[in-house]
Amino acid sequence: MNTASRYAIFATLISDGQKISDGALAIEDDRIRFAGSRDDWLTQSDADQFPEHPVPLGSILIPGLIDLHNHGALGADFANPEHGQVSDALDYLHRAGTTTLLASLVTAEPAEMLRAAEILAEFAEAGKIAGIHAEGPFLSEARCGAQDPRFLRDPDPEFIDELISASRGQLRTMTYAPERPGSEELIEQLVALGVVPSLGHTNASAQVTATSLQFAREQLQNAGVDGFTEKPTVTHLFNGMPSLHHRKPGPVAACLEEAARGNAYLELIADDVHLSPETVRLVFNLIGGHRVVLVSDSMSATGLSDGQYTLGPAKVTVSDGQARLADGSLAGGTATLLEVLRCTVSAGIALTRAVESATSIPASLIGLADEVGSLHYGFCADVVVLDAQLELHQVIRNGQVL
Repeated sequence: MNTASRYAIFATLISDGQKISDGALAIEDDRIRFAGSRDDWLTQSDADQFPEHPVPLGSILIPGLIDLHNHGALGADFANPEHGQVSDALDYLHRAGTTTLLASLVTAEPAEMLRAAEILAEFAEAGKIAGIHAEGPFLSEARCGAQDPRFLRDPDPEFIDELISASRGQLRTMTYAPERPGSEELIEQLVALGVVPSLGHTNASAQVTATSLQFAREQLQNAGVDGFTEKPTVTHLFNGMPSLHHRKPGPVAACLEEAARGNAYLELIADDVHLSPETVRLVFNLIGGHRVVLVSDSMSATGLSDGQYTLGPAKVTVSDGQARLADGSLAGGTATLLEVLRCTVSAGIALTRAVESATSIPASLIGLADEVGSLHYGFCADVVVLDAQLELHQVIRNGQVL
């Protein structure tokens, strides 16, 4: 482990859609001091005070990855958190390149969701996670996926207040189904509380979906909170919603169209299980990478072998790396975000575009665009060092080599 408070790394830099082949990244304590070309760095008056941190020839430096949809890893289920297990899971995820993440809840008994939010809030306040994502409970029974239908219900303002209180203000995003009565009031309440609405697990028509995304966009724009996103998100596009049909286009068509118009961002679980490479490529090429967010949707089996696991109240069987319920429904993912990034590149997406969708774009959605997600002067020194085949070599978080 490099214990120096100052060091420089010479490698290819990829950040914000740009690539510097002969690059230099200088780190001082927990911040980036310089990011640019090697020649420009060497002209700095104090460059000789930053010892070189060796990396393999041909290395690529990208910002630390940011996962907005993550249910756990290494046996830890964030919907049923135990302190020691969560600590181990976060250590694993950080070392796997996901230096910033939201811990995702699933639909469960209200008291269980509140308990989980209370525990996860401690990790957010300690800087281990960037906040909490609530996937439910205001979702569609018809498209519940791994969400327990016993606990799904219409939007409840009182429960939202309780969840905000339990999370001590650390709730960042919430997935909702727009067809449920009270969804517009829910959006207004979430935005007023600084929470990003994320449409998903829905059986809504294309019209209902489009109207909801447009309404959410208007509410976010009117909120005028500094650093706060002006666009809602869509929770794992294609998954948890009816398939696109030429006579009943449904939510998929509306989400694609609204994203193309600049009214929404789309999550993709591009792990070769939830989506085919052709589908991933289609979305990037249709709407452009600037409105795509790569997520893992990882669950407790991530980092472990096949077997029996849980996702909130649900029992999950993992076989050949695929997490499924007894009825065959997918129940989260088992890939890390770095593995999702590699699958996205293998699907034919340029590395520069894929990196944006796993770093700077998600950072902007949770108000961290000036802190993480980019290799820029003054930003947090979160860096992933890859080899030429995009295999992980090293992770730096807050300036420290993990």
